Amino acid sequence: MPARKTYRSRAIVLDRTPLAEQDLILTMLGETGEELRAVAKGGRKPGGRLAARSELFGEVDVLLSRGRSLDIVSEATVVDAHAGIRGSLERVSAASAICEVARLTCFADAPDPFLHPICSRALRACEEAPDQGRLDLVVAAYVLKVLAHAGWRPQLDTCVLCGDAEVAFVSAQMGGALCHSCAKDVPDAEEVGALQLAWLSALVGLTFDALLGEQPDLQTSTWLVGFAHRWATTHLDTRLRAMEFLLSL
Repeated sequence: MPARKTYRSRAIVLDRTPLAEQDLILTMLGETGEELRAVAKGGRKPGGRLAARSELFGEVDVLLSRGRSLDIVSEATVVDAHAGIRGSLERVSAASAICEVARLTCFADAPDPFLHPICSRALRACEEAPDQGRLDLVVAAYVLKVLAHAGWRPQLDTCVLCGDAEVAFVSAQMGGALCHSCAKDVPDAEEVGALQLAWLSALVGLTFDALLGEQPDLQTSTWLVGFAHRWATTHLDTRLRAMEFLLSL
């Protein structure tokens, strides 16, 4: 049976790439968890039909027409613009870091129903976070949850190398916590306390609602998002520019 020439999906706009003078290539996370790439004709044209419906972070209902290399956006309706993110450098930076990781962890023709709901919830949490500390928690939690789902879950209760329960270091390269003895031979091993280990476990295990109810000090939240950055760059094997910018604020 031939594939349909058009199809509809709810999607989150993760990235926008200029094409020609007035068009955009949109990279989106579809409701099935697949990566969708399509051309929004006139997406850069002020007042254009698709200009306001192809904004970064926006959740849209799109009708796509299949093309030879890229699909075409035929229609688009805004479902949730996540307007609370816009106008704040801190919120935009946090949402950009989330979308950057989302783009690197979804793939065309590879459905994963976990990815769309958690990205949508994380973006909404960026709107709800009352301060920088909890914005950091949202980003760090999203990164660690998504990578744990993909198979890179940090082992934090025992040493990843010898199984010792007395751990005092973490290493992204090794995959989690280390004891004093094993940490001596690991270049990126970083000494941590029980509170930091507890926070890392909480980021993976707690809901965004629960995390938004916490009140971390800024030093702790900054360390957590820094660890999430190191974890992601190590296991995704790529540079994360949006997270770098977030950490520079």
